Amino acid sequence: MLLPAKDEVARHLELYRAWERMMLAAPADRAARGNFEDTGYTLCVLMGKRCAREAVHAAERYLAATSAARRRERANAGPKRSERPGRPDGLAASPVA
Repeated sequence: MLLPAKDEVARHLELYRAWERMMLAAPADRAARGNFEDTGYTLCVLMGKRCAREAVHAAERYLAATSAARRRERANAGPKRSERPGRPDGLAASPVA
């Protein structure tokens, strides 16, 4: 399955939230409502959902999963035991008393 670019999803989700705030602040503003609906439709297309709310939730989960995966990669990117300086077996030298 093809997945959308994370940057595009994040950008459109941010736009959706901005237009949502504007539409809620001025419900009679037809331009705000139109832009809100357009960004919702774009998220539907990007996320493969039929409803804007489902698309928003899918986008949030997609971005959160990506962030969690990046955090795990960074946490696991530290030096491995065999790469640590010191003894060739990676163990720390113990002081001799």
